[in-house]
Amino acid sequence: MTTPQQPASTSDAPWPVRVVSQKIGAWIGKLGWIWVDGQVAQITRRPGTNTVFLTLRDPSADLSLTVTTNRDVVDLGAPGLADGARIVVHARPEFYAARGSLSLRADEIRQVGLGELLARLEQVKKLLAAEGLFDRARKRRLPFLPGRVGLITGRASAAERDVLTNARRRWPTVEFRVINVAVQGPSAVPQIVDALAVLDRDETIDVIVLARGGGSTEDLLPFSDEALCRAVFACRTPVVSAVGHETDIPLVDFVADVRASTPTDAAKRIVPDLNDELRLIGQAKQRLDRALRGLLDREQHRLDALRSRPSIARPLTMVDTRAAEVVALRDRATRNLSHRLDRAGTELAHTLARLRTLSPSATLQRGYAIVQREDGTVVRSPADVSVKDQLRIRLAEGELAATVDG
Repeated sequence: MTTPQQPASTSDAPWPVRVVSQKIGAWIGKLGWIWVDGQVAQITRRPGTNTVFLTLRDPSADLSLTVTTNRDVVDLGAPGLADGARIVVHARPEFYAARGSLSLRADEIRQVGLGELLARLEQVKKLLAAEGLFDRARKRRLPFLPGRVGLITGRASAAERDVLTNARRRWPTVEFRVINVAVQGPSAVPQIVDALAVLDRDETIDVIVLARGGGSTEDLLPFSDEALCRAVFACRTPVVSAVGHETDIPLVDFVADVRASTPTDAAKRIVPDLNDELRLIGQAKQRLDRALRGLLDREQHRLDALRSRPSIARPLTMVDTRAAEVVALRDRATRNLSHRLDRAGTELAHTLARLRTLSPSATLQRGYAIVQREDGTVVRSPADVSVKDQLRIRLAEGELAATVDG
């Protein structure tokens, strides 16, 4: 069995809870009187006593403190105080050691006026603008046809009905994921921020819509909260702000990717109108038809022009012309050849006649003879032969053999 390890020295010895509570109370008591700004989440007036308990909430965080004060303080500084009001209290922090809780004891309460609220909003606006949260260059385009739309709005509100009804009227198959939150009061900002985070993590959501109907400046304060503006800026999904009416411009309008003047306007921006798209498709089809018909007409004209050319319209004309030329050339060549042959025949006949006239055969036909010796030598004179020489006598119709007698 093991025993607990003892402190090494008296300085490391554990403190009793009572001592710790006393020291915390003493440290908090040193804060003195301070001014605290917040939103009233709850007012409790106990019957028979002058004590009033307020739950003061930070609109930008899930944090609240209890404020204890006198009924006269409330009636004097903030008459008609109600839940959701923005107040400033002059209070002293108190730590109750017995319960370990922190509260404020107030001796003065001031309800924040509209002018002061607007001045604070202007300071926040300048701060966010200086950090680039309003920069147009970072704003994203909405998808032409989102597969699914995330909607953050009040439960059963007119804004929810306007967005769903008008969007489905424009594009009947659009899908929504609706998260209902408080859109005013001390719990509005944390709920809206949480809803934004949930929808931004949803991979099926293509666009997020923040929608709320009109109201007073105080009612719309959550949509000018710095924490909400930063949450919208941090979203990866495009955000559409549709808060209030045309004249209402909370700070989230400047941070969102698209500002819609009303929830109905948001429905028109997130989905296209089916009838308009069908009409545009019909117009585009008509333009394509006209363009195609024009192209076909131009090409038909070109074909007609080509077909009207003589070489295309009467392609055999050129062949017939060339064939006629070939026939004419052939006839001329035949005539030239016949003429040359006739002339050559005539010349040949004349030459033959001259040859026949000059030929020894012609002389023989006239009764002459050619006497030759045995060696074929022509005898021209009697002295060319001797007695008993054999001779050949060529006549027109043959030869004779002879012997020289003397």
